[in-house]
Amino acid sequence: MDCSMMKFKLQSGKFMPLIGFGTYLITGNQLIYQVLDEALAAGYRHIDTATVYHNETSIGQALKVLLPKYNLKREDIFITSKLAPIDQGEGAFSAVQESLKKLDCGYLDLYLIHWPGAGRLPVNSQENNKLRSKSWESLAKAVKAGLVKDIGVSNYTVKHLNELLMNDYGVKPSVNQVEWHPKFHQPELLNLCRQEGILLQAYSSLGGTGNSNLIRDPTVVQIAAQLQKTPAQVLLRWAVQQNIGIIPKARTEEHIKSNIDLNFEIPVEMMTRLSNLNSNEKFAWNPEVVA
Repeated sequence: MDCSMMKFKLQSGKFMPLIGFGTYLITGNQLIYQVLDEALAAGYRHIDTATVYHNETSIGQALKVLLPKYNLKREDIFITSKLAPIDQGEGAFSAVQESLKKLDCGYLDLYLIHWPGAGRLPVNSQENNKLRSKSWESLAKAVKAGLVKDIGVSNYTVKHLNELLMNDYGVKPSVNQVEWHPKFHQPELLNLCRQEGILLQAYSSLGGTGNSNLIRDPTVVQIAAQLQKTPAQVLLRWAVQQNIGIIPKARTEEHIKSNIDLNFEIPVEMMTRLSNLNSNEKFAWNPEVVA
């Protein structure tokens, strides 16, 4: 099956493309237009953004021009945005409305709580727990109001997720977007997500921004050479082959195209070797510290 066509059924019954296009650190009208033009041409139909990326307006403006160019309608693409930590709590509903206004897209397919902690609060404060629960209550209202089709979380640990599942205000999370790659993956978290019908979606699939430790790992490089693929393709395929969502970001046409060109199989023995690289090496922030 063509990887770009692979989809996951969310809690709403709607389907989300397993491969999305990440836009973290990609800003400016011209650059956003250019990368989205290339992404849509390559077959991406899922765009991932967030309030804190400061590019929602640019994405909205670009899509107004690009969708007709590719003979696409709003419902042909999947748009995800995320709640800024500063908006945790009752402000979450207004934050959804603000994202919608900037993206100018009628509705959001998916909206995530970006971080389990709240802005301006110490990570160990028990207020974090109360505020993220309030956020979820607000997001459940946004679903019922038709502003968002599905809601989910990002950077939630097993503890945070279990706590949410105990009181989900009638709307279960559809996605948990977390750091996930061969050097950092947690079976317990994946098992919990699968048990609850939550898609685990990976970020930092290729390692940290500006950190090439993972992409240059000897095992990854060797397997890529044997399969005649790039190390990036191997790392992305490793996730997709386990039915884990990915949102690779890229700025060059070459990388944009190769990141979605994952129609190959990694043999079981090589998958095991990649998974065995797990050494708890993180490239992003650590949500474990958030109360």
